[in-house]
Amino acid sequence: MTKAASWAIMILGLLYFILPLWGMVEFSLSMRRGVYSFDAYAAVLSDPQFRQTFSYSVLMALLTILFGILLVVPTAFWVQLKLPRLRPLIEFITLMPLVIPAIVTVFGYIRLYNTSSWLPLTGTTLGTNFLLVMGYATLSLPYMYRAVDTGLRSIDVATLTEAAQSLGAGWVRIIGQIILPNVLVAVLSGSFVTFAIVMGEFTMAALLNRPAFGPYLQLMGANKAYEPFALATIAFVITWACMGLIQLVTRFTNHTKAGR
Repeated sequence: MTKAASWAIMILGLLYFILPLWGMVEFSLSMRRGVYSFDAYAAVLSDPQFRQTFSYSVLMALLTILFGILLVVPTAFWVQLKLPRLRPLIEFITLMPLVIPAIVTVFGYIRLYNTSSWLPLTGTTLGTNFLLVMGYATLSLPYMYRAVDTGLRSIDVATLTEAAQSLGAGWVRIIGQIILPNVLVAVLSGSFVTFAIVMGEFTMAALLNRPAFGPYLQLMGANKAYEPFALATIAFVITWACMGLIQLVTRFTNHTKAGR
């Protein structure tokens, strides 16, 4: 393949991704006839329902990240330290959310925890929010587990654990004060991906009837012309901001390690 052909393929690929994005942004700025303006963004940002749904999704994302860290870090640490033979099984389990559609998971929740079941979580707001956090944690599990597992493989878990135990540290202190700081970049990477997933998720929030950002985006798309494109642009910026933070944290950590 010649150099010109390589450049042509790369340019075509860039156009394939950039042109739809440009079309989305350009249309979101075309609310005022004849000139570009931010009227659609102003209309969205002044909508009380936008602030409510956005704040709700941010809260759910933070709770999901907290639960994911509490679940994944000890599990991956224990598998790395004590149960390395079970790693293929654990990895297979963590991949299951990628092959099971979210709609199947949420219908399972509704079937098991409806108001006539033995544990009627869907009968209260708190219970439904709890189910939604569990669902989000399930969706983000493949990404969070792989990020933490990769971080644990880059350090000597056995030596760190033995050194801490020789100084009298318990398991909680070992995980919280020794293991977690050493895999903090990996945890942050998984957390940013989790945040992006939660902010754009629609199926679970809609079927559980929760006021999240995803259903609000769908509602605006069904009733407005320009505002949905402004919302899509905002969601796109949030996602890329998360990706940029991952790169920034990774580079900062590598630079810090290289300087030691």
